[in-house]
Amino acid sequence: MVYQDHLTKFIVLKPLRTNRAEEVAHTLLDIFTLLGAPAILQSDNGREFSNRLIENLKTYWPTLKIIHGKPRHSQSQGSVERANQDIENMLTTWMQDNNNSHWSEGLRFVQLMKNRAFHAGIKQSPYEALFGCKVKVGLQLPNDFTQNVETQEDMEKIIQDLTKKKTEDKSSF
Repeated sequence: MVYQDHLTKFIVLKPLRTNRAEEVAHTLLDIFTLLGAPAILQSDNGREFSNRLIENLKTYWPTLKIIHGKPRHSQSQGSVERANQDIENMLTTWMQDNNNSHWSEGLRFVQLMKNRAFHAGIKQSPYEALFGCKVKVGLQLPNDFTQNVETQEDMEKIIQDLTKKKTEDKSSF
Protein backbone atom coordinates (compact mmCIF):
# COMPACT_ATOMS: atom_id res chain seq x y z
CA MET A 1 0.00 0.00 0.00
CA VAL A 2 1.24 3.47 -0.86
CA TYR A 3 -0.09 6.24 1.38
CA GLN A 4 0.97 9.74 0.34
CA ASP A 5 0.28 13.11 1.89
CA HIS A 6 -0.35 15.41 -1.08
CA LEU A 7 0.86 18.54 0.72
CA THR A 8 4.23 17.26 1.97
CA LYS A 9 4.66 14.33 -0.49
CA PHE A 10 5.54 12.16 2.53
CA ILE A 11 4.85 8.49 1.83
CA VAL A 12 4.21 5.45 3.96
CA LEU A 13 4.76 2.06 2.34
CA LYS A 14 3.13 -1.03 3.81
CA PRO A 15 3.05 -4.55 2.38
CA LEU A 16 -0.44 -6.03 2.31
CA ARG A 17 -1.14 -9.75 2.23
CA THR A 18 -4.57 -9.16 0.68
CA ASN A 19 -6.78 -6.38 -0.67
CA ARG A 20 -9.45 -7.16 1.90
CA ALA A 21 -11.05 -4.14 3.49
CA GLU A 22 -10.22 -5.34 7.00
CA GLU A 23 -6.50 -5.38 6.27
CA VAL A 24 -6.56 -2.04 4.44
CA ALA A 25 -8.57 -0.41 7.24
CA HIS A 26 -6.22 -1.81 9.90
CA THR A 27 -3.19 -0.51 7.99
CA LEU A 28 -4.77 2.91 7.52
CA LEU A 29 -5.59 3.07 11.23
CA ASP A 30 -1.93 2.37 11.99
CA ILE A 31 -0.93 5.27 9.75
CA PHE A 32 -3.61 7.62 11.09
CA THR A 33 -2.73 6.94 14.72
CA LEU A 34 0.92 7.66 13.97
CA LEU A 35 0.63 10.71 11.71
CA GLY A 36 -2.98 11.83 12.17
CA ALA A 37 -5.89 11.33 9.81
CA PRO A 38 -6.16 13.35 6.61
CA ALA A 39 -9.15 15.59 5.90
CA ILE A 40 -9.59 13.81 2.56
CA LEU A 41 -8.61 10.24 1.70
CA GLN A 42 -8.34 9.71 -2.05
CA SER A 43 -8.64 6.14 -3.24
CA ASP A 44 -7.36 4.57 -6.42
CA ASN A 45 -10.71 2.82 -6.88
CA GLY A 46 -9.40 -0.49 -5.61
CA ARG A 47 -12.04 -2.90 -4.31
CA GLU A 48 -10.63 -2.52 -0.84
CA PHE A 49 -11.88 1.08 -0.69
CA SER A 50 -15.43 0.34 -1.79
CA ASN A 51 -16.21 -1.81 1.22
CA ARG A 52 -18.20 -0.18 4.00
CA LEU A 53 -15.44 -1.06 6.46
CA ILE A 54 -13.42 1.84 5.11
CA GLU A 55 -16.45 4.04 5.77
CA ASN A 56 -16.17 2.85 9.38
CA LEU A 57 -12.92 4.80 9.59
CA LYS A 58 -15.23 7.79 9.80
CA THR A 59 -16.38 6.59 13.22
CA TYR A 60 -12.88 7.41 14.48
CA TRP A 61 -12.52 10.52 12.33
CA PRO A 62 -16.02 11.84 11.53
CA THR A 63 -14.69 14.63 9.31
CA LEU A 64 -12.74 12.22 7.08
CA LYS A 65 -13.93 12.49 3.50
CA ILE A 66 -13.27 9.65 1.06
CA ILE A 67 -13.15 10.47 -2.65
CA HIS A 68 -12.56 8.18 -5.60
CA GLY A 69 -10.62 8.93 -8.77
CA LYS A 70 -12.06 8.35 -12.22
CA PRO A 71 -12.68 4.65 -12.95
CA ARG A 72 -9.86 3.01 -14.93
CA HIS A 73 -8.04 6.34 -15.09
CA SER A 74 -4.84 6.12 -13.07
CA GLN A 75 -3.79 9.60 -14.16
CA SER A 76 -6.46 11.02 -11.83
CA GLN A 77 -4.09 10.09 -9.01
CA GLY A 78 -1.09 11.62 -10.80
CA SER A 79 1.18 12.34 -7.83
CA VAL A 80 0.66 8.89 -6.32
CA GLU A 81 1.08 7.18 -9.71
CA ARG A 82 4.41 8.97 -10.24
CA ALA A 83 5.47 7.95 -6.74
CA ASN A 84 4.42 4.35 -7.48
CA GLN A 85 6.67 4.26 -10.55
CA ASP A 86 9.60 5.68 -8.57
CA ILE A 87 8.96 3.19 -5.77
CA GLU A 88 8.87 0.28 -8.18
CA ASN A 89 12.18 1.36 -9.75
CA MET A 90 13.80 1.94 -6.35
CA LEU A 91 12.60 -1.44 -5.07
CA THR A 92 14.01 -3.18 -8.13
CA THR A 93 17.35 -1.47 -7.56
CA TRP A 94 17.30 -2.30 -3.83
CA MET A 95 16.56 -5.96 -4.56
CA GLN A 96 19.42 -6.14 -7.07
CA ASP A 97 21.88 -4.28 -4.83
CA ASN A 98 21.02 -6.46 -1.84
CA ASN A 99 20.66 -9.73 -3.73
CA ASN A 100 17.21 -10.10 -2.20
CA SER A 101 14.08 -11.35 -3.95
CA HIS A 102 11.68 -10.30 -1.16
CA TRP A 103 10.40 -6.89 -2.22
CA SER A 104 8.51 -6.37 1.06
CA GLU A 105 11.81 -6.31 2.96
CA GLY A 106 12.97 -3.34 0.93
CA LEU A 107 9.89 -1.19 1.49
CA ARG A 108 11.18 0.47 4.68
CA PHE A 109 14.46 1.41 3.03
CA VAL A 110 12.77 2.70 -0.12
CA GLN A 111 10.32 4.67 2.05
CA LEU A 112 13.23 6.33 3.87
CA MET A 113 15.11 7.07 0.64
CA LYS A 114 12.01 8.56 -0.97
CA ASN A 115 11.09 10.68 2.06
CA ARG A 116 14.58 12.09 2.53
CA ALA A 117 15.15 12.95 -1.16
CA PHE A 118 14.78 16.57 -2.28
CA HIS A 119 11.43 17.18 -3.99
CA ALA A 120 11.45 20.08 -6.47
CA GLY A 121 7.71 20.73 -6.09
CA ILE A 122 8.00 21.51 -2.38
CA LYS A 123 11.65 22.65 -2.46
CA GLN A 124 12.67 20.32 0.37
CA SER A 125 12.42 16.66 1.26
CA PRO A 126 9.03 15.21 2.23
CA TYR A 127 10.50 14.38 5.64
CA GLU A 128 11.52 18.01 6.19
CA ALA A 129 8.10 19.21 5.00
CA LEU A 130 6.32 16.98 7.51
CA PHE A 131 8.64 17.12 10.52
CA GLY A 132 10.42 20.46 10.06
CA CYS A 133 13.95 19.03 10.21
CA LYS A 134 16.29 16.84 8.23
CA VAL A 135 16.06 13.10 8.79
CA LYS A 136 18.66 11.70 11.15
CA VAL A 137 20.37 8.64 9.74
CA GLY A 138 22.51 6.49 11.97
CA LEU A 139 23.25 7.02 15.61
CA GLN A 140 25.58 9.97 15.91
CA LEU A 141 26.13 11.00 19.48
CA PRO A 142 28.68 13.57 20.58
CA ASN A 143 31.88 11.99 21.90
CA ASP A 144 31.50 13.70 25.26
CA PHE A 145 28.11 12.01 25.63
CA THR A 146 29.38 8.50 24.97
CA GLN A 147 32.59 8.98 26.97
CA ASN A 148 30.75 10.15 30.10
CA VAL A 149 28.19 7.35 30.21
CA GLU A 150 29.13 4.46 32.47
CA THR A 151 25.83 3.65 34.16
CA GLN A 152 22.13 3.96 33.49
CA GLU A 153 22.01 6.84 35.97
CA ASP A 154 24.67 8.67 33.92
CA MET A 155 22.60 8.19 30.79
CA GLU A 156 19.38 9.34 32.49
CA LYS A 157 21.13 12.47 33.84
CA ILE A 158 22.49 13.38 30.40
CA ILE A 159 19.10 12.81 28.76
CA GLN A 160 17.46 14.94 31.45
CA ASP A 161 20.01 17.72 30.86
CA LEU A 162 19.56 17.54 27.08
CA THR A 163 15.77 17.64 27.44
CA LYS A 164 16.00 20.64 29.75
CA LYS A 165 18.34 22.43 27.33
CA LYS A 166 16.03 21.73 24.39
CA THR A 167 13.03 23.05 26.35
CA GLU A 168 14.95 26.20 27.26
CA ASP A 169 16.02 26.67 23.62
CA LYS A 170 12.41 26.45 22.44
CA SER A 171 11.14 28.89 25.07
CA SER A 172 13.71 31.51 24.03
CA PHE A 173 11.96 32.04 20.69
